[in-house]
Amino acid sequence: MLNPRRKLAYTIDLLFGKDSSLVLPLDRLEFTFSKRTGKVKHVMLDGVLLCTFRSDGGIALTVDGARILAKSDSFKEHCIAVSNDAARYVAEGKSVFCKHVLWHGSRIDVGSEVAVLNEAGDIIAVGRAMVPSSLLKHLKHGVAVKVREGSVS
Repeated sequence: MLNPRRKLAYTIDLLFGKDSSLVLPLDRLEFTFSKRTGKVKHVMLDGVLLCTFRSDGGIALTVDGARILAKSDSFKEHCIAVSNDAARYVAEGKSVFCKHVLWHGSRIDVGSEVAVLNEAGDIIAVGRAMVPSSLLKHLKHGVAVKVREGSVS
């Protein structure tokens, strides 16, 4: 069985680019396990939830987890920046619409985990992409990111 720290590092590197996991303080992470399956369920740092392992093998990041990963250059290719007009609503948990996207990374696929930034570059939300990066620059209608968690609770 794979060590939970190593499994997390492999998964982060697979999803967000090589060496993305190097910014994580792996020795300080805490893990909770499913009582039924024994698999890793949550990853925390100092009692703060960073991510949850999904049943499909992916990771659902929290805003706090995305802020740590944002220190990695390869993670920025999984980010979307929105206008300040939309940022307030996105931070409250509302979806990101294509017309509000100012910039986006090149490694965004439908269903991939993305972090949403304001114009200043601060992470304001996390969610799942509804549109791939290849189409984002062309679309002016529809939902670009379905936000799961905003920074304003």
